[in-house]
Amino acid sequence: MIGNRRSIQFGSAVRRLGFGAACCLWLVTSPALAHPHVWVTIKEELIYAPDGALVSVRHAWTFDDMFSAYATQGLSAKAKGRFTREELQSIAQLNVESLKEDGYYTYTWIDGQKQTVAFGDPTDYWFDYNPDTAELTLHMTLPLKAPLMAKQLVVEVYDPVFFVDFGLAGDSPVTLITAPRQCSASTTRPGGSPAFVPGFNQLFTTSEANIGMGMQYASKIAVQCP
Repeated sequence: MIGNRRSIQFGSAVRRLGFGAACCLWLVTSPALAHPHVWVTIKEELIYAPDGALVSVRHAWTFDDMFSAYATQGLSAKAKGRFTREELQSIAQLNVESLKEDGYYTYTWIDGQKQTVAFGDPTDYWFDYNPDTAELTLHMTLPLKAPLMAKQLVVEVYDPVFFVDFGLAGDSPVTLITAPRQCSASTTRPGGSPAFVPGFNQLFTTSEANIGMGMQYASKIAVQCP
């Protein structure tokens, strides 16, 4: 779709989220500085089996209104300014299938050891559209390939090249579902979150030099169990 490696790296973050049209708007001549172009507010559910093993992670990712406007551009809807789950299913499928190449931006550490291949393919996924805020929310459940028993679990959500900025929701960003009663969760965002400046951040592109930049701004969930 885009020829050279730098463009592929830049454009892939857009295509992984079903937003290929944005390349035409954002690939402009400008310094290769690390600024995000898509903002996502996340809520996470960690789901446990009766024996206390983690079995899946359920994402709810709300995209900024600018991204949402382009992602839905051209989609037909029965009601103007409103989209049903069925009408959004085609872009939901495209998004989820494309996200696979980057591990769904979801990274796990078990008792201090990074898990390189932790998740299988999503079991269910869909988009919701909020007509009041004009924002899309992607719901996606990632099952673990094998249930994990861990005293110390860390789940991080980030884009390595920092094209997409994932920020924890201010209200109840993480919920433990059927976890052992003694388990507790905390959240952190090392490095804080870069400010969104409309019309300014879109002027900057990413480059190979930005690989790993997103880790500095990773939204992190830490779970401690007995």
